[in-house]
Amino acid sequence: MSGTTTAAARCRRETGAGANRWVVLVVLCVSLLLVALDATVLHVAVPAVTEDLKPGAIELLWIVDVYPLVCASLLILFGTLGDRIGRRRVLLLGYTLFGVASGIAAFSGNAQLLIGARALLGIGGAMIMPATLSILREVFPDRRERALAIGIWSAVAAVGAAVGPLLGGFLLEHFWWGSVFLVNIPLMIISLPVGRLLLPESHGDRDGPWDVVGALMAAAGLFGIVLGVKRLGGGEAPFGPLTLGSLLVGSVLMAVFVRRQRRRAHPLVDLRMFARPAFSTSVGCIVLAMLALVGLELIAAQYLQLVLGLSPLQTGLRLLPLTIAAMAAGLAGAKLLRRFGPRAMVSFGFCLTAAAVVTLTAMGGDDNTGLLLFGFVLLGFGLETTLFGAYESMLSEAPQAQSGGAAAIGETSYQLGAGIGIALLGSVMNAAYAPGLSSVPGVGAADSAAAGHSLGEAYQVADRLGGASGRALRHAARDSFVHGLHVTLLVSAGLLLLGAVMALRLPRVMDCGAPAAGTAGIPAPRDVAEPREIPETTRTPGSSEIPKIREVSGVPRPPGAPALPEVSETRVSA
Repeated sequence: MSGTTTAAARCRRETGAGANRWVVLVVLCVSLLLVALDATVLHVAVPAVTEDLKPGAIELLWIVDVYPLVCASLLILFGTLGDRIGRRRVLLLGYTLFGVASGIAAFSGNAQLLIGARALLGIGGAMIMPATLSILREVFPDRRERALAIGIWSAVAAVGAAVGPLLGGFLLEHFWWGSVFLVNIPLMIISLPVGRLLLPESHGDRDGPWDVVGALMAAAGLFGIVLGVKRLGGGEAPFGPLTLGSLLVGSVLMAVFVRRQRRRAHPLVDLRMFARPAFSTSVGCIVLAMLALVGLELIAAQYLQLVLGLSPLQTGLRLLPLTIAAMAAGLAGAKLLRRFGPRAMVSFGFCLTAAAVVTLTAMGGDDNTGLLLFGFVLLGFGLETTLFGAYESMLSEAPQAQSGGAAAIGETSYQLGAGIGIALLGSVMNAAYAPGLSSVPGVGAADSAAAGHSLGEAYQVADRLGGASGRALRHAARDSFVHGLHVTLLVSAGLLLLGAVMALRLPRVMDCGAPAAGTAGIPAPRDVAEPREIPETTRTPGSSEIPKIREVSGVPRPPGAPALPEVSETRVSA
C-alpha cells in the first residue's frame, strides 16, 4: 500500500515535467466540459420532465434555476476553501458529489427530489470551477504558456456549452429524460482516479484560521442577490416582497462581509486585490461584457424561433457560428495578448462586439442568413477576445496564495453580470415592445396587455382571437418585437463602448517577467527531499492563474458559449 502511495505521490510531483503538464490541462478541460454540458443539456429536456413529473410552475422554475443559483452562491466559499485545504482535494470531492447527484437526478421520481439533486449538482459545480482554475495556474507558472492554456480551456468550454443541447436532443430521441444526467457518471468514473493520480496538490496562504462565518455570510449574501436578480430577469415585479427582500438581505450581508474582511488579519478574500487597477478593471470589464450580451442571446433565440419561424434545432445551428468564432478567438488569444497587450486586446474586443451588435440592427422580419452569419461570427470572436483578455489579466494580477478566491470572484462577476444583463435588457426590450400593441384595431385592452408580456403570448392571443383582429395583432407584435430588438441592440452597443473606455485602465503590455524557474515543469516541493514519499498536503509552488462560466440562461458557463433558452418559458418583460 505504501509503495502504491509513494508511486502516486511521485507521479503527481512529476506531472508538470515536460509535456505532461499538457496532460494535466486535458484532465482539467474534461472537468470543464462536464460542467459546461450540464449547464445546457437540461434545456431540451424541460418539456419531457414537465410531462413525466408534472411539476407546478414554481417547482419547474426551481428545477431549472436551482443549479446556477446554488453554484454562483458557493463559488467564493469553495474557492477559498480550496486555498486552505488543497485545491485538488476540493476538485476530487466535487467530482464525487457531481457523479452522485447526477445519478439521483436521473432517477428522480418527483419534482422535489429532482430539485434537491440539481442543488447538489450546483454544490459540485462550485467545487469544480475555482479549483480547476487554481490548479491550472499552478501547473503553468509561465504567463505565456498559461495564456495558451487558458485559450484551449475556454475553447473547450464553448464546445461543451454548444454541444449540450444537441447531445440532450439526441438522448431524448432514444432514451428517457434522465439520460441527460447519466452522461456525467462515466466522465466522473474516469476523472476521479485520473485526477487523483495526475493532478498536483497545491495550497494558498494557510496562516490563521479559515473564516467560516465569513464564508457562510458570503454564500447567503450572494444567494440573495442572485435570486433577486434572476427574479427581475424572469419578469417579476421589482418591488415584490420576495424580489426586493432578497436583494436587500443579500446586499446587507455582502456589505457586512466586506466590512468583516477589511478588519480581519487573515481575511477570507483579500480585498486589497481590488486596489490594483488591472484586477478591478478586469472584473468590471467581465461584468459589463456579460451585462451587455447575455440578454441579447435570450432575445436572439426568440427572434430566430418566433419571428423567423425556425425550429429549435435550426436555431442552434444558426448560433453555431458564434460558438466556432469564440473557439477560434480562444485558441488565438494567447498570441493576440502577447502581440497587442491587455489594454488593446480588451478594448478591441469590446469595439468589435459593439460593431457586431450594430450590424445586427439590420435584422428585420425576413430571414437574412448572410447578415446573421456575419454578425454572429463577429459577436463570438469579439466576446471571447474581451473575456479572455479580462480573465487572464485579472488572474495573473491576483496573488498566487489567493488564486482560488480570485477565480471565484471572476466566476461570480460573470454570473452577476449575466443576471443583471437579462434583467436590464429585458426591461429595455419590454419598454420598446409593449407600446406598439396598445392600439391594435379590434383588440381589447385586456388582450393587448396580455400580448405585451412577450411575443409568444401575443401569438397565443392572436390565435385565440382569429380573423382580421388576430392577423393584425400577430403582425403588430412581430413589428414591435423587431423594433424592441433594435433598441435593445443599440443600448447594448453603448454599454460595450463604455467597456472599451474602461479597458484603457488595463496594462499596455503583457508583463511576463523573468522566465519562471518552473517553466519547463512544476518544481519539486520545497520541503520534500528527493524521491521519498510526498505528503498529501505538500504545496506545489507556482505563479499566476485563470478561469471561465460560464452559464447559459443563468447556469455557470464559459466565455463565448451561446445560450439556447426554451422560448416557451421565456418572457420579454423584466
